[in-house]
Amino acid sequence: MKEILDFLAELSCNNNREWFNEHKDWYKDCHLRFELFTAQWLERLATIDPDLANLQPKDCIWRIYRDVRFSHDKRPFKEWFGVFPAIKGGRKSDRGGYYIHLEPNRCMFGGGIWCPNNDLLYALRKEILSNYDELEAIFATPQTNKYFQDFDSTYMLKKIPQGFPKDFVHADWLKLKAFTFSTPLTDQQVADPHFVDLVTEISRAAKPINDFLNYTFEEYGEFPNRK
Repeated sequence: MKEILDFLAELSCNNNREWFNEHKDWYKDCHLRFELFTAQWLERLATIDPDLANLQPKDCIWRIYRDVRFSHDKRPFKEWFGVFPAIKGGRKSDRGGYYIHLEPNRCMFGGGIWCPNNDLLYALRKEILSNYDELEAIFATPQTNKYFQDFDSTYMLKKIPQGFPKDFVHADWLKLKAFTFSTPLTDQQVADPHFVDLVTEISRAAKPINDFLNYTFEEYGEFPNRK
């Protein structure tokens, strides 16, 4: 995995098509390494979360090419590798899943539901309002708390949304616009030969949170109008 970080470090300094084409073989080698790692991780994940048993690496890995058509940032390539196993579509799923982000000095393991549509967001808030004590217990469990103590607060409203109690004990949870959680990974951890063992352990810690979030689909049904 160190080879991947080395490639990404060079790409961040040379994010242009000419350099990339000159080093295409290096990229292909790194992408293959990432696919093999992902296949190994998916095999482990299937023993933790059997609903992921049929996923393939290609279902979960993001392409390196950026869509720059409507962006002021015209860099043609992502400067990171990412993989998101989740039921119902892998990286395209709206369910809670597991995310590994490789980027020099910014690696992390994450999970949850990012950017839900309005109907799903409302349903998640209702689920938390009714069952916050269950979520409290999950975050307090030593296995989970070792890596995840709370949801990320990057995407949050300033006020509690209309229709929800302003005195709710976990008001910040109701303000969230994305229900994600994460823990940082050092480059040294990523480069370690036993990295897949570490992310398997973290996956076990993440599963109860994902289960709580994904129960919303069992309770309320599908949310097809994802934006």
